[in-house]
Amino acid sequence: MYTQPVELFYNLTPHLALDSIEAQGFRSTGRYTQLNSYENRVFSIEIENEHLTDRAFKDLTAEEFSTVIAKFYRPGRWSKEAIQEEHDFLLELKSEGIPAVAPLKINNESIFLTGEIYSSLFPKQMGRIPQELKLTELKAVGTLLARLHNVGAKQKAINRPTISAESYGYKSLDVLDSIVSNEVHARYFNAAEDILGFLDDRLDPSKYLRIHGDCHKGNILQTDPLKGSKEYFFVDFDDFCNGPAVQDFWFLLSGDQDEKEQDALLEGYSELRNFDKKDLELIPGLRGLRMIYYSAWIAMRWEDPSFKQAFDNFLSYNYWAQVTDDLEKIRRQIT
Repeated sequence: MYTQPVELFYNLTPHLALDSIEAQGFRSTGRYTQLNSYENRVFSIEIENEHLTDRAFKDLTAEEFSTVIAKFYRPGRWSKEAIQEEHDFLLELKSEGIPAVAPLKINNESIFLTGEIYSSLFPKQMGRIPQELKLTELKAVGTLLARLHNVGAKQKAINRPTISAESYGYKSLDVLDSIVSNEVHARYFNAAEDILGFLDDRLDPSKYLRIHGDCHKGNILQTDPLKGSKEYFFVDFDDFCNGPAVQDFWFLLSGDQDEKEQDALLEGYSELRNFDKKDLELIPGLRGLRMIYYSAWIAMRWEDPSFKQAFDNFLSYNYWAQVTDDLEKIRRQIT
């Protein structure tokens, strides 16, 4: 049986989303779009802006008034302190001139309550997901990532997760023990534990910094080149954490880890920040860790009706046979 905040989250209506932004001083036109997000509930809401006061919204431009993105956080995942740490990092990036979409602050607050659900508001930033990143573009993204990491290295995130074989891997295996198909259970766990053992031996927490954490191509948008701009910017820091710099690299590379791609990304990165190339050896293990964690993430969200619909093959033999084959391939790469 659902608790009240979870039930409210599962049944969050556009009407409630519109009410929530109006409670913060915005006036909706009634037009909205629900955006794709498995983890949270996110709405793009068109607003009127003539009535907004300079005092409450002094940091916003007229362009930012046209649409706001309302994000409602899944209950129980993050504490208010953890969300605030993500917001503070985004605002820190913004203050350093690094293009990342930071939350709106209203009367010096960026976290609000909708019922018992934490929510926040972001300006809508227009951009497109690059279909592919050419070598020159990977170099530019590498430079931007180095700028982000230079800020991330200034301190650690106290209330966010830290990537490790234990926190992301072994705890995930505990969740999956009764879920992995019996036919491949032994193979899956043998491969997974070998990958986690590899990471236990190789990860060096002394080199950790604050990172994006989920830096795939879908979370790097490009401004419109037809308007004379081709700038990249980061979005969706929901997985913001402490971890190795290389964690933000491998998402951007092709599955075969093309050396030219790696070299282009590192060329841009190294213009502003040193990188130990030995850390590239961690990439297969980090891919495996992500796969293990991803399956556990689905399992822990299984009571959410949207997950049953989106991952309808999750409990099937075919799903686990494929994942097991993938983990065994990674094990061969690291041994």
